[in-house]
Amino acid sequence: MTKPNTTPLILNGKEVSEQIITKIKAEVSNIHSKNKRPPGLSVILVGDNPASHVYVNNKEKACIKIGLHSEVHRLPANTSEEELIDIIKSINKNNAIDGILVQLPLPIHIKAEKIIEIIDPAKDIDGLHPYNLGKLLSGQKCLVPCTPLGVIEILKYYSINIRGMNAVIIGRSTLVGKPLSLLMLNENATVTVAHSKTDNIDGISRTADILISAVGKAKLVKKNWVKPNAIVIDVGINKTLENNKSLLVGDVDFEDVKSNCKAITPVPGGVGPVTVAMLMSNTLQAYKINNNV
Repeated sequence: MTKPNTTPLILNGKEVSEQIITKIKAEVSNIHSKNKRPPGLSVILVGDNPASHVYVNNKEKACIKIGLHSEVHRLPANTSEEELIDIIKSINKNNAIDGILVQLPLPIHIKAEKIIEIIDPAKDIDGLHPYNLGKLLSGQKCLVPCTPLGVIEILKYYSINIRGMNAVIIGRSTLVGKPLSLLMLNENATVTVAHSKTDNIDGISRTADILISAVGKAKLVKKNWVKPNAIVIDVGINKTLENNKSLLVGDVDFEDVKSNCKAITPVPGGVGPVTVAMLMSNTLQAYKINNNV
């Protein structure tokens, strides 16, 4: 029987993010030096979701750090679907903007699927337009959802072998689980996608060489879900109240699991920072596509 590693490698997303940001910053600096317009990102935030405001502020800071042109449309929660569509159509025509990001979730009276389909696929830096998802499915080059890209970047940064590994992804959302399963298949992993209707989910999780959770349930994954010396990637970000203090925790019970795995991402400081970096990377990629660079 394989003995678990009692001192796992902590997969530092901030370190991975800094390396990605440094490379993007150098490319953008080169663009500035040629007196060309910088890549442009437009973020649309509807409503007062506190977490969404934090995410958008982080994206603004990243744009400033890199030298991207950034604009944020902060709209009230009662913005109508028609008003939002008109704003997106206007940004689609704006040649100074290469990437459009509509921050999710949207207020309940606005259908996210309808809004995403309005975005020009060439500016869809979240990679959620059906056109881009279809290209991802068929293995063609396209804009890919940022969080799944971030997971792959973390694994590659730490030279973690993906080829031939059994990967179990808990969660089947269009934002993370489904596109991540395709990316892992592209890296030649053997992929199982588990979800809320999966029987024996803990047993299936224990078969994983690489276990990835993206369901949004605090501390769902326990030590007995994890095969000794597995790689554990925690995509979840959940707010909990412990000892009258508000804390951010992942889907994985970090303290319980860490003694049983080979490597693990923390929350915060794991996948989150890399997701923001991949958003910047997608904006630069869209710029290159839109300008034939």
